[in-house]
Amino acid sequence: MKKMEKEKREKKRETPIGRGQLAAVLVFALVIILALIQGVMAGDPTGARTLEEDPGAPVDYVWVLICGFLVMFMQPGFAMLEAGFSRAKNVSNVLMKNLVDYSMGSLAFFVVGFALMMGTSKFAGNMLFGTDGFFLAGKAYDVGTALTWFFMLVFCATAATIVSGAIAERPKFSVYVIYSVVICAVIYPIYGHWLWGGGWLSSADFMTSLGGGYGALDFAGSGVVHAVGGYVALAGCLLLGPRIGRYTKEGKPIPIPGHSISLAVLGAFILWFGWFGFNPGSTLSAHELRISVIAVNTNLAAAAAAMTAMFITWKKFGKADVVMTVNGAVAGLVAITAACAWVAPWASVVIGIVAGFIVCYGYWFLERRGVDDVVGAIPVHGLNGTWGLLALGLFADGTYGNYATEAPFITGLFYGNAGFFGCQLISVVVNFAWAFGTGFLLFYVLKKTMGIRVSPEEELAGLDISEHGVITYPDFVYSEPARPTRLIRMSEAVIERENEPKTGGKRG
Repeated sequence: MKKMEKEKREKKRETPIGRGQLAAVLVFALVIILALIQGVMAGDPTGARTLEEDPGAPVDYVWVLICGFLVMFMQPGFAMLEAGFSRAKNVSNVLMKNLVDYSMGSLAFFVVGFALMMGTSKFAGNMLFGTDGFFLAGKAYDVGTALTWFFMLVFCATAATIVSGAIAERPKFSVYVIYSVVICAVIYPIYGHWLWGGGWLSSADFMTSLGGGYGALDFAGSGVVHAVGGYVALAGCLLLGPRIGRYTKEGKPIPIPGHSISLAVLGAFILWFGWFGFNPGSTLSAHELRISVIAVNTNLAAAAAAMTAMFITWKKFGKADVVMTVNGAVAGLVAITAACAWVAPWASVVIGIVAGFIVCYGYWFLERRGVDDVVGAIPVHGLNGTWGLLALGLFADGTYGNYATEAPFITGLFYGNAGFFGCQLISVVVNFAWAFGTGFLLFYVLKKTMGIRVSPEEELAGLDISEHGVITYPDFVYSEPARPTRLIRMSEAVIERENEPKTGGKRG
């Protein structure tokens, strides 16, 4: 026996390439690729040529960067909101996922995502994806490209982090790391290219002919950012299944309160504040005075949706529900994001009111069908992202043009342009098919290969302990202490229940 073990150890030492050597080879290959790319003529990395050609450029650069910083500040907003809606035993895990999706997303978007999204390509006339700008090297080593990259990155990170809250308290942390790379490198950028990078949804001949000079539009990302994140979240929730204890044997939903309404409300206010970078900043120019109208529309839609959600819950339960009001505010922000530059203030109020109804009844509809969305991300971002795209096709009033092209001023169905509403309908269908389809494929492959959910024992103990080895609040007593005997009994009951025929609300 000892001889066999010795031979195994010696054989292992004789392996041509170990993990360390493989990592070194990959790093060396990356350095060579970067060196080759850097050899290509750079753009304007100092900004001197840009400044000479446009002396007013610094104003726009500062404006876009400040708005980008505001959008980046939405990351702690999402982190606080998601942490507040989660139980205390999972808070560190939620915070870690928010930290990882921004960090991993930055690297993935730098290496691959930006080139696919905003690059140009001769393949299929640039209709599907870009093929230049990888690593921000060569001609992409340019102050203007860097400005665009940063602003697009913070939008990309927003799309990625939406999923974190919806699937909270169940997935393996390793799965989330892989997910963060894929959505920021492929899923978000390719759909983003179709609308913002010169792709087919916005510029194909049949789309511009239908729309009356322009194809599908999305000013600041109701579809590109929020609906993409929301429908990937739907795919994740369906394949993960609900949390332990979320439904009875008969499939009746049982509320699982979050641990801190304070954090959730703080997060919502941070998101509301950051949205003033999200929407007005999407003019990409401080010289576009429409930014004042955009800011007003953004605020009014959020307020109208928050109050609508509050009154709906007040009537339904006899009490004004804080959680649904918080989600109402964010839903209004999501819904107005596509149309904020192209509608009048009165229309933004209508859009917000409808968003309030969608977030309430959308959440209850999904909940009754066994979809356990911890923070309500699917109705907030998915359903209201879709509503935002449609609202643009309805309410665009022809007082503002397409900031990205020389297209005429944008008008919707209520102003005589039924064709543009048709473009938006096509965009809605494509958005759902792409986001849900790729999200489902991603989580399905991960489920069949490495597994996507922690064990019942780990879930009951909390992901803070099982995935990170920490307790978020060590000086406080948890309402569900992780006693070994209790865990064993509960885990056995869960496993026994999972072997029964599945009905609505059962864990998948």
